[in-house]
Amino acid sequence: MLPRPRKRFGQHFLTDRHYLQRIVEAIAPRPGEAMLEIGPGTGILTAELASVVRPLHVIEIDRDLASELRGRFPADQVLVHEGDALELDLATLPAPLRVVGNLPYNVSTPILFRMEEQAARLRDCTFLLQKEVVERMVAAPATPEYGRLSVMLQSRFAMADVLDVPPGAFTPPPKVNSAVVRMRPLGEDRPRARDEALFRSIVAAAFSQRRKTLRNAARAFVAEAAYAAAGIDAGRRGETLSVVEFVALADAALAAGPAD
Repeated sequence: MLPRPRKRFGQHFLTDRHYLQRIVEAIAPRPGEAMLEIGPGTGILTAELASVVRPLHVIEIDRDLASELRGRFPADQVLVHEGDALELDLATLPAPLRVVGNLPYNVSTPILFRMEEQAARLRDCTFLLQKEVVERMVAAPATPEYGRLSVMLQSRFAMADVLDVPPGAFTPPPKVNSAVVRMRPLGEDRPRARDEALFRSIVAAAFSQRRKTLRNAARAFVAEAAYAAAGIDAGRRGETLSVVEFVALADAALAAGPAD
């Protein structure tokens, strides 16, 4: 019998064995790998992964489910961390780390930003997410889905939408479609800003009010001279800039000095 899903944790348990196997195939676990599963829930994916990867680390916020997982799996097979995935220090886990999981819809975006911050420690991530979020993650510039999440993740990862999962694969069925996304960290030759904090601030400002031009949206961070130096029209909107252009603008803003 499945536990009663808790709304405050955004729980929708994967129960369809067909889609479970397809997700395992997408993850393709191998012996000897370091792996963390976020939100193992009832342990349906955990059991498949733990048959290959040992020990498998899992992080579960629901204390009742965490207790059940400890009782079901020996500690040399599955190490259960009880708590919030956003508070787990990934530096305490082996690297390079593979991260997988069925992310709760209500906290998926903060977890994704956490993965972006920790990309240097990761080998890859394979997540089951709300389809709408995956579309934002892989979106191209000048499309409605393209935004801050797109830019920040694409600045650190190569991403692919690998599998659609219907609501009926879950109990209870969510009201939205889901999808599996794969994220692989880019190499050291990736486009990167000289000042990461400034880059983040400019990207956030550019999408804070999508209808505003860059000149108006990012005026607190980008001096007027920086646009010409970066070869970017200040009259453009942030949603039209590629990751490479945002990096160029951040570097030009750093060189130009404080905005007026």
